[in-house]
Amino acid sequence: MDQTVNQPPASRTTIELIDIQRIMHDIPHRYPFLLLDRVVDVVLNTSAVGVKNVTVNENFFAGHFPNHPVMPGVLIIESMAQTAAVLVVETLGPDAAGKLVYFMSIEGAKFRRPVVPGDQLKIHIVKQRNRGNVWKFHAVARVDGTAVAEATYSAMIMDRAEPV
Repeated sequence: MDQTVNQPPASRTTIELIDIQRIMHDIPHRYPFLLLDRVVDVVLNTSAVGVKNVTVNENFFAGHFPNHPVMPGVLIIESMAQTAAVLVVETLGPDAAGKLVYFMSIEGAKFRRPVVPGDQLKIHIVKQRNRGNVWKFHAVARVDGTAVAEATYSAMIMDRAEPV
């Protein structure tokens, strides 16, 4: 549901919930690489919270690590990037048509504790700035309110390449 907080400016528009169907409309990722179940508490052009329910059925747990399943840190970072990509696409609206959001850099990545089956990962992202088609974000991933990972990263919005 869209609602405006304190009327102006338009950048304060909020969205309570973006479900999996809308996520798949916004970004091209699909199983097994779609690492979000929903995005909540979206403030367009400002922040969002991605939600990933981690289950033992995830394909990466077969090899990472047998008898001690741990979600790979790079996939936590990817879930951060997917949350940011949804925020960018929702913020740009129709201007995002035919575009993709690509990683440019990752800085200060820290992993504080393992993420395991049964955890619900909540990825809190905040836009730090954007200039033209380059956006920078800071993210903290939490499980039960405790920080498990964080990173600052940038992404570029580019035209979708034509299929070969």
